[in-house]
Amino acid sequence: MSVMSKTKEKKSNQFVELFRLLIHAAIIALVIRTFLFQPFNIPSGSMKATLLVGDYLFVSKFSYGFSRYSLPLINPSEFKGRILGSQPDRGDVVVFRLPADDTTDYIKRVIGLPGDRIQVINGLVHINGTPLKRVQLPDFAGEEPCGPIAFISRVKRWRETLPNGVSYEALDCVDHPGFPDTTQVYTVPDGNYFMMGDNRDNSTDSRFPSVGFVPYDNLVGRAQIIFFSVREGELAREIWRWPWTIRWERLFTLVR
Repeated sequence: MSVMSKTKEKKSNQFVELFRLLIHAAIIALVIRTFLFQPFNIPSGSMKATLLVGDYLFVSKFSYGFSRYSLPLINPSEFKGRILGSQPDRGDVVVFRLPADDTTDYIKRVIGLPGDRIQVINGLVHINGTPLKRVQLPDFAGEEPCGPIAFISRVKRWRETLPNGVSYEALDCVDHPGFPDTTQVYTVPDGNYFMMGDNRDNSTDSRFPSVGFVPYDNLVGRAQIIFFSVREGELAREIWRWPWTIRWERLFTLVR
């Protein structure tokens, strides 16, 4: 065999090995995305200050088991219930399918468990008649906390603590005399959860009829870690600007 033939054969073998490697990598990525972690991005400010517009995070699909909404290539009408199901804890940040539109993903925090009575009174959440413990923090500044049309740059910020000890920051843009700062009593049905955004005046959540109680089967997974974050509005700009607009301090932080 000539030197040229050996060289061609070697290059051919290298190409085959590279192709196999790419196939294996694609299969591994598909398995991870299907059964373990799925990437999501945050398009709205409803979870500020916990999650910001421009955050990219991984959601663990195995945290609550698998439903027709967490497994791709499954016909939702042909699959009911959950496989390896596990209940969410109060305070978990959860991605779920909107009950009124099961093609739309929402992300909120679990506030009410099945059987709970939830009510908001003057902006303070009550669970089973007991108000949440909360401590006022320095105002939250920047990142358009109340939406781009509100022109408010500083808002009240609280540290809320749930009965199980989970604590987080919640924002209060405006003191409303009525709804949604003061609501009726919501009694969470069996097999459902009451979800709220941390940015209370800028979140359409279980207080609103368009969302309502979220069935267990609609849970997609638990938000786990922020793997990338870029300042609001910068994704539409040139890629070369990213090193100066990336929120480096948020990379690889756990979602709590």
